[in-house]
Amino acid sequence: MKPASLLFVATGCVILAVGIAACHSDPSRGYSFASTFPEGVNSISVNVFENQTFAVGLERDVTEAVIKELQRSTPLMVVRAGSADSDLVGIITSAEMQRLSLDSQTGLAQELAVQITVDFDWRDRRSGKLLSSRRNFTATDTFVPARQTGERLEVGQTSAAQRLAKELVADLRADW
Repeated sequence: MKPASLLFVATGCVILAVGIAACHSDPSRGYSFASTFPEGVNSISVNVFENQTFAVGLERDVTEAVIKELQRSTPLMVVRAGSADSDLVGIITSAEMQRLSLDSQTGLAQELAVQITVDFDWRDRRSGKLLSSRRNFTATDTFVPARQTGERLEVGQTSAAQRLAKELVADLRADW
């Protein structure tokens, strides 16, 4: 190997060693390879969210989106109720639409926002300890019901449910 190549490899090794040393086992103190989920919690059951709104089927959309996001982005295994280390229970407290823009000629809504608000508790079933709890947790997404695209309300509700799921699962991570 040429001396320049050896120097390049040695420099790379030093940078890698410094980078790994900079990572800390405690995620609250810098970069870490450790999980940000509570230790010993390996599985979760997700109860169907209670729906206190008039939005039919929203509980199904939110619950399904949360389960899929947990499976996609966490090490937690989603299992049936009663056999999990932890339970996630939620209530949909509000589902609202807000008009974002109007057609200047017809006065009809061009773009609408769907805002979903939930309360949730994530509890360790074995100890009873509350792992995470939030009230008035909100996510918003938009859709276009205008004549050209003709997106239905369900499109807006589904996309808002998916955004809520991503933000909710991100919130389940340990406190920084």
